[in-house]
Parts: sequence; structure tokens; C-alpha cells
Amino acid sequence: MSASYIGRFAPSPSGDLHFGSLIAALGSYLQARAQRGVWLVRIEDLDPPREVPGAAARILQQLEDYGLEWDGEVLWQSQRHEAYRAALDQLQQQGKSYYCTCPRRRIQQRGGLYDGHCRELLHGPEQAAMRLKVDNPVFTFHDRLRGRVQTDPQLAQEDFIIHRRDGLFAYNLAVVVDDHFQGITEVVRGADLIEPTVRQITLYQQLGWLAPHHLHLPLAINHDGNKLSKQNHAPPLPAGDPRPSLVQALRFLGQTAGDDWRDLTPAALLRQAIIDWQQAKIPRNNAMLTDTATSAFSNGSL
Repeated sequence: MSASYIGRFAPSPSGDLHFGSLIAALGSYLQARAQRGVWLVRIEDLDPPREVPGAAARILQQLEDYGLEWDGEVLWQSQRHEAYRAALDQLQQQGKSYYCTCPRRRIQQRGGLYDGHCRELLHGPEQAAMRLKVDNPVFTFHDRLRGRVQTDPQLAQEDFIIHRRDGLFAYNLAVVVDDHFQGITEVVRGADLIEPTVRQITLYQQLGWLAPHHLHLPLAINHDGNKLSKQNHAPPLPAGDPRPSLVQALRFLGQTAGDDWRDLTPAALLRQAIIDWQQAKIPRNNAMLTDTATSAFSNGSL
């Protein structure tokens, strides 16, 4: 196995994995395995108020049940505070961050984007968030599925939070620090995270680190046009035979999944999926998961 490619799957323990999670996990897994690379798992338990008791253990069990075996030890963000603090200290010492005491209400009154009000006010850390000084914003990046991606210029230029007022480390900081630490060469994840990518690339540049490549997978959406998510009460992956859900996820990703899948063990199904994996066949557009498909992967009648 080569370390020239290192991918990862990084779920948050705010609930069990669902079909949308499976798409992201399977896509990143196959992308890594097809290149004989390393596939890591990281539990992003960075926000205790949002965590569901027991969810982290269930997520790892679900991955095992579905045959998605990872390499090495699981990395837990709750054990990485020292590394995040070191990154914050580096940015602060280099004058690339500042404290902000603006309440959320003020920002919402100005259209939801922060205007840099506290940039030169030299606030201390008391009751304050820390923001990154975005002096050289990143407006575009190359996505290995979508090509050149341009995001909202106003969002790209915003001085975003890297340490929250409540003392928690911000997602954008933690994901950059951990991806760098783990040597991630390509981030394969859902298209709902396209917007944060430019912020994360900006942070890579501020820290003097090389950013990984990115590939954003299409999202499964419901009848309301919202992505399947824990917040939208997407049902957890069904227990029992994982093959119907795996086949449905493969087809969602534009991959070959023959009618003979019932003759294969889950491990054999995944081995064949690795052999057949074609990045070029992944659709770029989000797609609705139909009622027929939902019931099919739930009851194994694909």
C-alpha cells in the first residue's frame, strides 16, 4: 500500500451515518483504494453540545458493518486541542489574527457577513472570538471532479472565526490542522462543503502549508430540495445486509453495480467496486433519492 495517496472520512458524532454519509464515505474510500492509497478515519468530536451520546461508537461500527475498513488508528479531534492551540498561537504571533467581540446580532443586521469591525481595535481574549485576517483571499480552486470552482467573493474575503467565543475551536481551523497533520493528499467529501474550501485553502496559505487536492461529490437530496442530513432527520443506515445500500450508493455515484451483486459477499462487492471505480463517471449534479430507491435499499429489494 502506497502513502503517495492519503484520503480520509471525517464524520461528526452528531448522529448515526445515513445514506448521504454513506455516499461520502464510499466515494472517499473507493477513490483511495483504487489508487492503492491509505484511507483514514477521523471523528470530529469538536462540538460537545451537538454530540449524541454513543454516536461515535455507532459510526465506527457502521463503517465496519459496511466493510469500509480504515488504516491505522482513528484520530479524535477531542484529543487534538494542543495542536489547535499551537496553530492559533502561530497566527497570533505573526499578526494574522485578532479578537472580535461583535455579537451575532450585529453581523446579521449587516447581511450576515462580517465587516472587519474589530480588526484594529486590539481587543483582548475576554468574551471574544478569534478571527483570521484574510488579506489574500482565495476566490477559486480546482476541483478534481468539477474543474475550476468560483465561490462567493464576499464570503471568500470575510475574516472568518478560527476560535469561538465559547472557547471551542472552529471547524475550519481544526480540519486544516488535522488534514495537514495526517498528510491528506486529497479531500473527497460532499458538495455542501464547497464554500468552506476557499476559507480552508486561505488558512493553509496563512500557516505556510501545502493544501491538499479536493473533490466534492454530489449530494443526495430529499423532496424539499434539502440534502440528506442528521439535521433533516435522515434515517440511519439500515442494519443487516449492507449490500443493497452499497449498491444504491455505487449507482448514485455513477458506478457499475451489476445485477449479480446478490451472489457476492459484501467484501467481494467492494473489491469489485474498487476495480471498476471510475472518477470520470461521478455525476456533478445533486440528485433526489426517490421513494422507490429509499425503500429498495432499506428492504434489500434492489
